Amino acid sequence: MRLGTTILSAAVLAGAAAASAGAQSSPNPTTHGEWVHIRKGADSIRAYVAYSERSSLSPAVIVIHEIFGLTDWETTVADRLAKAGYIAVVPDLLSSKHGRTPADEGEARKLIGELEDARVTADLDATYAWLNAQPAVDKGNIGTIGFCWGGGQSFRYATNNPNLRAVVVAYGPAPDTADMRRIKAPVLGVYGENDARINAALPTVKAGMEKSGTMFTAEVFPGTGHGFLKPGRQGYDTPERERAWTRILEFYRARLGK
Repeated sequence: MRLGTTILSAAVLAGAAAASAGAQSSPNPTTHGEWVHIRKGADSIRAYVAYSERSSLSPAVIVIHEIFGLTDWETTVADRLAKAGYIAVVPDLLSSKHGRTPADEGEARKLIGELEDARVTADLDATYAWLNAQPAVDKGNIGTIGFCWGGGQSFRYATNNPNLRAVVVAYGPAPDTADMRRIKAPVLGVYGENDARINAALPTVKAGMEKSGTMFTAEVFPGTGHGFLKPGRQGYDTPERERAWTRILEFYRARLGK
């Protein structure tokens, strides 16, 4: 078992290319992005998918958006993961109930707050099933990553899907300690140093995960705060963002391959 909190030093690495939420293809010539609708019974889930164009099957990652819903930024995350060798899908978790994320962040946040956990789980289950059925995906070799509210959902979804292979939680709250025993996948937690609201619970989270017997690694990045992986967020445009992304991709390579 690997368990601990690490404060990492800065490193300057190249950034990822951005993509518009309305784009039909990624600007990177080795990737391709498109919008799809994933069927879920009588409903459908709007989602952005970025493919890594390669001759072999790809591991895959489900990207879970922030509390503001699916915005332009999450599509750049999917493109970044595709560039690294993964097929990445970002479901709009407001879409099966409301059609799509509204443009107004305040309204999106309000609607996110009204989502039931059971609906979110069902939408993520449908996304997982759709992704696992894609001919280019290495079957079952699927992980998650989530940010803020989505980080909490990434952690919580791991308690409901024992087939996940890797879980990344970016500054999201943890599930109840009693539920942690259902987590089978190794979990990497990425946290900003200046985020006491989330970080205060880390000792309890570590103890719960240790008791569950599941690998949990928490890494705290200095000089950053909540939401620091999103460019422009609260002034945390430091080299630590790229250091965190390097760590995330190392974790995926170790657990999913590339």
